[in-house]
Amino acid sequence: MEVTISKFRAELASWIERAQGGEEVIVTERGTPVARLLSVDTAPLLEQLTQSGVLSKPRRADRPSASGISRVHARGPVAELVSEQRR
Repeated sequence: MEVTISKFRAELASWIERAQGGEEVIVTERGTPVARLLSVDTAPLLEQLTQSGVLSKPRRADRPSASGISRVHARGPVAELVSEQRR
């Protein structure tokens, strides 16, 4: 179920009740999903999926870096490249 930020703020208690009831609430800003509200009971599910091998935890806590790959450099302003792609 999706809800806008303004409606979410105005009706916070009812959205929390829905999440407690098992519904997943997606909060959107101008049509773009920005947050997900879930019941706390979903945490054990993630642990179960990790134990069964469906999910895996990262090997390191820090951010991984791309090794052995050179960085691509733009030949012009990035804004122009984005504008070209949007046409």
